[in-house]
Amino acid sequence: MKRSAAPGGNDRNARVERLRISRAKDSEDKTRRALDAVHGLLRSGRRVTVAQVARDASVSTWFVYNQPQVHQAVQDCIKAQRATGSQNSLVPEASQVSPAGLQTDLALAREEIKDLKKERDQLRNRVRLSLGAELEGVDRNELIERVQQTEQRNTALERALSEAKDQIAALEGQLREAEDDLIAARASLRRAMRSVPAP
Repeated sequence: MKRSAAPGGNDRNARVERLRISRAKDSEDKTRRALDAVHGLLRSGRRVTVAQVARDASVSTWFVYNQPQVHQAVQDCIKAQRATGSQNSLVPEASQVSPAGLQTDLALAREEIKDLKKERDQLRNRVRLSLGAELEGVDRNELIERVQQTEQRNTALERALSEAKDQIAALEGQLREAEDDLIAARASLRRAMRSVPAP
């Protein structure tokens, strides 16, 4: 005799299906916004980076890294900009920016690192709090998938954090060079003014 499924099991399956549909729709919306951001950056001639795409699309950097379609679009645009010589450097050339501009970029990069660390900590906390509550009634395959997604998110955040730190180091170097150039230019101007005979 065939046993009927427990009503609670049907309710749980319905909730899981609704959650799956909601996540799929959310992922589609984020993907569309991210791709629009990539194309917008390319059209405007601004430098395409993972962090900039994430900011413009209001998504996290791990989403950009872990969504193959979006990540591939970002990489393609970066290659295209390098090939055409447009915005192909990590930071602007010192001759094209002022020390104040570099300091602003440096402050923005530091803020981005703080945001990335905060997002990473929030994700870890959410996983820690929710995983135990969700273990009951969840099959092994779903648990494995969640663990893999969490590991991917963590890897993406660590990668983004490393890139942001590299960017800060590069900006600090550019700032030092720009300040040195400014000091040298002022000294040269003073020498030139002294060499001009008085009228």
